Amino acid sequence: MTLQEVKSLTAKGEGLKIEFKKKAAFPEKIVREVIALANTAGGDLLIGVDDDGTVSGQRFIEEEIFVMEKAIRELILPALSYELFTIKLSEKKGVAVFRIPLSPDRPHYLKSKDKKQSFIRVEDRSVQASREVWEVLKKSRVPKDTVFTYGRKEEILMKILGEKGRITLREYAKAAGIPLFLASKTLVRLVVANVLLLHPQETEDFFTIKE
Repeated sequence: MTLQEVKSLTAKGEGLKIEFKKKAAFPEKIVREVIALANTAGGDLLIGVDDDGTVSGQRFIEEEIFVMEKAIRELILPALSYELFTIKLSEKKGVAVFRIPLSPDRPHYLKSKDKKQSFIRVEDRSVQASREVWEVLKKSRVPKDTVFTYGRKEEILMKILGEKGRITLREYAKAAGIPLFLASKTLVRLVVANVLLLHPQETEDFFTIKE
């Protein structure tokens, strides 16, 4: 990868498939961006680039790369593959590009003592994946025809969506008078069957009918 290609990437600004970091100061936080890219659509993590897209470089870029590679290796499960490019700006400064493919092993998650935390990309941000997003990611690895019965709870769901245009998990469970886990299973099944669209959010996901 050339400097010109890096500048071409940064000119687009941060977005669904690109994230800028000036340095790898908090690698345990930056790996969340790596996980989100791998889980969502793939993309590039650039170290040595300012938030506004300025390719300022980072001194001793090899050290930044060492820190990031160690974090990716030790904090992400299952193991994640990527390409690495190093571009020198001067004798002491450089830029690193971690090219992350959309992973066939998704969902990847952060290794933690407490619980598995996964992340996805929403526009130019990385947000924690809900249980519904996690299930959809797992089931989307190997697309297959989904068969489901269309009963009372599905009728209630489609009626509300027809009237309001969108619904959350909690709204659906309350309206249908069913437990959250059953509402969750129904929504996930309909997303995988391409009937609904799941819209991940930082607070509470919502669902719409797929056009």
